[in-house]
Amino acid sequence: MLLNWIDQAPRRVLALISAACVAMLAFGMYLQHVVGLEPCPMCIVQRYALIGVAIFAGLASARGSKGWWMSWSVLALIASGFGAFVAARQSWLQWYPPEVATCGRDFYGMIENYPISRAIPMIFRGSGDCAAVDWTFLGGSIANWSFVCFVGFALVLLALLVRGLKGRGNRGGSGYSMA
Repeated sequence: MLLNWIDQAPRRVLALISAACVAMLAFGMYLQHVVGLEPCPMCIVQRYALIGVAIFAGLASARGSKGWWMSWSVLALIASGFGAFVAARQSWLQWYPPEVATCGRDFYGMIENYPISRAIPMIFRGSGDCAAVDWTFLGGSIANWSFVCFVGFALVLLALLVRGLKGRGNRGGSGYSMA
């Protein structure tokens, strides 16, 4: 059923992915500004990846040209894969916290005070903040659920791209129906 929907309305699928990303970002803002949870450096990187997926999927859904939406979908897939990687790393840190939990610097402190070649490894090394589990839903932390969402987005985007390359749904050789 999902594959049929992907064949029939790829732009709607992309718009839905973009909307889901915006909803996730809004929920993150709610957790930060209403609940009072401070995002760790890895959470901030995941937000940027989510913004990337939202923008790329939104741009992909904007035009009916097959080349257009497939190009932007590839970028959304890459951003989704990157977000899944960061969320998986943070989940790993939560399951196996470092023996010495240091708070470390915040994300912007790292970027401002160190060259990017030193700041990036510091971000992925994580800190006590990144290993902390401040919120859970059905037994999963925010990082766990972010990983699930990023992987879900990546799978749908991959199915969309594979089916687009195979040219299923051809109508007069024009490719997908751009509903």
